[in-house]
Parts: sequence; C-alpha cells; structure tokens
Amino acid sequence: MTLAVLATHPIQYQAPIYRVLGDRWRIPVTAVYGSDFSLAGYRDREFGTTVSWDVDLAAGYDAVFLSRATAGSPGRPDAVSWRGMAAALRRLAPRALLLTGYSPRFHQVACLHALRSGYPVLFRGETTDHATRRGRLKSLARDVVLRWLYRRCTRLLYVGRRSYAHFRRLGCPEDKLVFSPYCVDTSPFQADETARDRLRHRQREAAGVPEHALLLLFSGKLVSRKGPELLVDAVRQLPSALRDRIVLGFLGDGELRGALERSAGASPVVPARLFGFHNQREVSSFYHAADLLVLPSREGESWGLVVNDASHHGLPAVVSDAVGSAPDLVIPGQTGETFPAGSARHLAAALERSLPLVGRADVRARCRAVAKDYGVEAAAHGIARAFFAATGRGR
Repeated sequence: MTLAVLATHPIQYQAPIYRVLGDRWRIPVTAVYGSDFSLAGYRDREFGTTVSWDVDLAAGYDAVFLSRATAGSPGRPDAVSWRGMAAALRRLAPRALLLTGYSPRFHQVACLHALRSGYPVLFRGETTDHATRRGRLKSLARDVVLRWLYRRCTRLLYVGRRSYAHFRRLGCPEDKLVFSPYCVDTSPFQADETARDRLRHRQREAAGVPEHALLLLFSGKLVSRKGPELLVDAVRQLPSALRDRIVLGFLGDGELRGALERSAGASPVVPARLFGFHNQREVSSFYHAADLLVLPSREGESWGLVVNDASHHGLPAVVSDAVGSAPDLVIPGQTGETFPAGSARHLAAALERSLPLVGRADVRARCRAVAKDYGVEAAAHGIARAFFAATGRGR
C-alpha cells in the first residue's frame, strides 16, 4: 500500500506532510530522493551561506537516496542524480506514485519512469502560469507537453487558486483535481498570542527598534527577483511623518546585502536592521516583533511560503501580485494588501493602505484563520484523498 514520492531532495515544507500521511491516514510513504544534500548541510547560492536545517527532514517515513552529498557541497536540485530510479521503483512496487514537479531534469526523468510504470500517478507541483515570463512559442510548447502529462495522471493536486486555474486552463476535468495546499510546518514556531506577548518586546529591544516605530519585515533571499530594494525605495516615497516612524528589517541573506545597507544609509536615511539567515526555530521572535511582512517580488515567486509563516504568526502581509499565494492568503483590507509587481510607487500606496491593520488582535486572528486552511494536515488530507481514489482503497 506504499505511496512512493519522487523528489530531488528532502524539503522542509514537504517532509512533515509525509509523516502525517503515515500517522493520520495510515499510508506508508517512501520517498525516492536524488540526493541528501539538504540533510548534510549545503551551500545555498542565493542565500550566500551554508544552510543546515534545524528540523528533522527524514523522520516518520522511509527514504531511498540515489546519491549522497558531502557537507557544504552546493545545494543544486538541477544537478542531482536520477541513476537507479527505475531499479528503486521496481524494488518498492508501490501502490501509487507522487510526482512533485516537472523541472529540473530529475523531475522530467521521474515523470517518464512514473508513466511507464503502470502505477497510478498523482501530481503535486508548483503549477502556475504567472511566475515565469515566456515567449509565445515556448508557452505553446509548454502547454502541449503539460496537457500530455496531465491526461496521463490519475489525480492532479492543486496547491492554491492559481494552481487550480492553471489545471483548468489546460482542460483538466474537475473530477481529477484535488486540493492539497502549499503549507509550512508550524511545529518549530511559537506562533500564538502568548508567545507574541513574550517575544515581541524582547526582539524589538534587542534590535534597537523603538516601541512607537513601525517595523516592516522582509523575509527571504536578498536577491533581485525578490525585490527587497523596492522596499527601501517605497519607504522614501512615503510622507515624511510616516517615513520617520519606519524601521526596515531584513530576515535572510544574499548578494544584495551590501547594496541594501548602502541604499538604506543614503539620504534620507531609512533605518534598517539586517538580521541575516535564521532557522525555522528562530524566526518566531522576528515575525512577532514586526508590524507588517513585505514581500515585493518581481517574478519567479510561484508561491512565497514566508507569507504562510507570517500568517500563522498573525502578521498581515503586503505582497506584489507576482507572489503566487496572494489570492489565497492576502485578503485586501483584512489580512494585507497587494500591489503591481516592480512598482515602488504602488508599494508605497499599499503600505499606507495597510496601516489600519497594524497592531489589531482581530486582524491577527483573521490571518491565523486563513493560514489554517493552508496547513500540513490539509495538504496531507488532499494527498490521502487522491491516493484512495487512485488505488480504490477505502478511506
């Protein structure tokens, strides 16, 4: 009755789902991974630092690794091995296969092995049309290939509204679609109001952020596609009375760190705190200390899991319309605001519109309520539904 998952490497927001599938739904999961680099600790090119996750990515389910990495090696999903995948599947003889993407090459090979195997195939990936700009011919070719793939899958799992729209645009029938949301594991967090009361003042004091200040938090890789420099430009366009109350916080690291420090220090100065990269068990104090999350991504943001993180902590978010999770988690005037990607002027206006949401217990409760529908339990439930439907097993 095993469900075999084909994936490049253990991922911190996927492994908890596999544990719940076994514990809650009694579906044994064996993941066939191309590499174990995320377990060994790896050099992340965009973060510009060595990442070693502080959560167990291999507990609660079985795993097969097609290759092993040394600690500190580059973390590159596009370079992991697929050699031995067919043999591993023959040994497992699973009841169904779960595909987790169609790019990079590992996933393309996995799709071919899965479709040739004769097993029911479930597909759950970062399916969206907005994240990458493509020319007309490339878009047409992509659509032809994906229609072919989706017709051969037994069930298609959509992770959010844009994912659902992608499947429907390509003609996928409603009865093949199952909701399995993108999610984060909240077990490392201290996300409730009690924790907020305990952590907020402590973190702001440690960062030198006055109580009256508005702390705008960017969380993620400090790279151009995420647009962190747009936040500095937008704050400069705010009325001086509001601008003088704002402190920027950057939770993460990357190639733009130095440029952000220089930009924020230019006149008029925008006070900024660069917190660096922090692991999952360390981020709650930063989300509680903040008054708004700001994710001004320009492109390539198929979802934006930091919006999940912030929402679970009750923190409203201001995000660009390039952020995939915007239609799901950001309700204008209730849990945050959105703005057109790439525009500092529109970001400044969205920041002003979001001010009535700051510091309100009812807004924090609303953010958490929305995030609850995009949790690990909901994601596992969707995969379980698809598995039972595909295999004919009782629930």
